[in-house]
Amino acid sequence: MTRRPTPLRRGALGLGLALPVVLLTGCINLAPPYVQPTAPVPQAWTSAPAPAAPGAPSTAPAARDLGWREFFVDERLRGVVALALENNRDARVAALNIERARAQYGIARAAAFPSVSLGASGSRSRTPGSISASGTARLATQYNVNLGLTSYELDLFGRVRNLGDAALESYFATEDAQRGTQISLVAEVATAWLVLATDQQRLQLARDTLASRQKSYDLIQRSHALGAQSGLALAQAQTTVDTARADAAAFDSQVEQSRNALTLLVGNAVPPALLPPPITEIAKAPAAQLLPPPDELPSSILQQRPDVLAAEHTLRASNANIGAARAAFFPRISLTGSAGTASSSLSGLFKDGSAAWSFAPSISLPIFEGGLNRANLGVAETQQQIQLATYEKTLQVAFREVADALAARRTLGERLAAQQSLVAATTRAFELSDALFKNGGAAYLDVLDAQRSLYTVQQSLISLQLVEQTNRLTLYKVLGGGWRDATDQASGSGAAPVATGG
Repeated sequence: MTRRPTPLRRGALGLGLALPVVLLTGCINLAPPYVQPTAPVPQAWTSAPAPAAPGAPSTAPAARDLGWREFFVDERLRGVVALALENNRDARVAALNIERARAQYGIARAAAFPSVSLGASGSRSRTPGSISASGTARLATQYNVNLGLTSYELDLFGRVRNLGDAALESYFATEDAQRGTQISLVAEVATAWLVLATDQQRLQLARDTLASRQKSYDLIQRSHALGAQSGLALAQAQTTVDTARADAAAFDSQVEQSRNALTLLVGNAVPPALLPPPITEIAKAPAAQLLPPPDELPSSILQQRPDVLAAEHTLRASNANIGAARAAFFPRISLTGSAGTASSSLSGLFKDGSAAWSFAPSISLPIFEGGLNRANLGVAETQQQIQLATYEKTLQVAFREVADALAARRTLGERLAAQQSLVAATTRAFELSDALFKNGGAAYLDVLDAQRSLYTVQQSLISLQLVEQTNRLTLYKVLGGGWRDATDQASGSGAAPVATGG
């Protein structure tokens, strides 16, 4: 004899058949198809990139693939950057933002799946005879066990899916924003470290100049006491000493301020072993490598920058939000159901005949909402246009940053050579004027002029050397490098070393 399904089995069977249908719904997507916007930048930079150094390998990795540990040559600078990435508070906030975005995406994604819960309840009540139909007191007991499906929306028009896609793109944008934060942090820490090294050079030059001018003043003072020099020469010598003393005090304060700025960026006290090297070692080798000129089109390079990628993910999210806003004009179907058992006693809770089930689908069709849905769609479409303009502006800013770095790089070698030649010539002029003065062949005013000129061109050379070093760093940053720890993480193989000349 065939056994007929009990109501419990029939309810469970109906719920089981409904779930696959539910999961296969959502085949209509009202979001506009996404097409990557055309990059609103020229196809080539106006300034030709600086030529690669002789012997530079042609297979050098691109800036975005070159790990910052390989880019920075100085071991101290690598240690400071690593310390900053570990302790900087902005880096911590960026990492926590990723965790928050991941959780928000999980919330949005959960809406695409049914919410099934298991519940059990029991109740016992007494009805007095005065209000009972039979005129006698009545006791009622009920126990329930239910497996329920709660208000699951059939995503027929892609509303839930588009909201999930928007949350996913926001998560990706947050990840890229974190990479951009790391690039900026690496660049800022390296720049602060180089500025501190430069300020130390300036301070040392001011102190050396002060010592030299003090010796000259002492000589003039003795000559004046013997009547060999005028009071004017003594006063002029005094002005040079006071000027050098003021410069030394100012640079001493600047060194402390630069050290404080570096400490703030690192997020912790910088160990003395990681501070810039002694003055005699600074000019021997650059702190960062010189990247070879890029050989790709700007669009293919710039669209890999984290800030550009983040802007595109935000644009994709706004595109998905349009689909969600359009879906609000169409009906929304929700399913609510449960299947379980009910009995007046615990012993009979799972016996035949105790099955209980319910199924309550609902449909909601917007008829009049005072223009709310249309306004929401207008907001979504306008936001998409805003994000499109933001994406294009981000690309244009990125192109300009690369163009500026290349324009500065193109003439930096010539400027450095000219400044070094000027320092050599000015040094020679000072030595000759000083020798002539000591032999009585020139006035002390000529020595003072040569001394001032030498001090000025030496300070200019130190500043220009900082410009050259920061330009290397800027070029690395604007080409999308700085967020990878090591090159092998990007390429998976040993990359050829980048030329360090230039």
